[in-house]
Amino acid sequence: MRPAAEQAAQSLREEILSGVIASGARLGEAELASRLRVSRTPIREALTRLAAEGLVELQPNRGARVATWSTAELRDIFELRLRLEPYAVRLAVPRLGPEQLDELHELAESMLRTGRPGRRQDLTPIVEANRRFHGLFIEAAGTAPLAAALRGVTHAAVVHQNFHDYTPEALLRSLHHHVEMVAAARAGDGDWAEAIMRAHLYNARATMIGVPRS
Repeated sequence: MRPAAEQAAQSLREEILSGVIASGARLGEAELASRLRVSRTPIREALTRLAAEGLVELQPNRGARVATWSTAELRDIFELRLRLEPYAVRLAVPRLGPEQLDELHELAESMLRTGRPGRRQDLTPIVEANRRFHGLFIEAAGTAPLAAALRGVTHAAVVHQNFHDYTPEALLRSLHHHVEMVAAARAGDGDWAEAIMRAHLYNARATMIGVPRS
């Protein structure tokens, strides 16, 4: 991506994740180009990038808007993640090297230090650390189809909304899950790490859509 497009993507990403641009808001190329002082071509490239990240929806003949999800869509997202991500973590554990384990540890500790619940908190740094944390496990799993499938359902905007919606107790539980996953990975116990990832996702799902009725 060219520098102007990358800069535009970063600016829009920060505004979306911080809530400055609301969920569902239309993203007009002309207005964005004028406000960000670039041509429409970099804006178009930036929107394409953000669509790939799950932050923006591109609609044929209707332009772009900030992504939104219905309760049914969120349920499907969590169902797919619950089937795929714990399995990816179990595959990843024996493949993680010392440098990756150290990075996972630092990411988990940084999230624990900075994570705070509440709509007024700037959670952009923790969202990025969380993305990297989960991404390290997915990358280490070593299967391209699994990684591609997970990238399709692990949306940054969903994660950001999730962090804002946590109660203090649920957020603390989520952040401690990261720490325990690192402990399991250091112990070389894929089953333990898989179980914690599953609990982590159940905690996130309960926060966003409640506990499904049986």
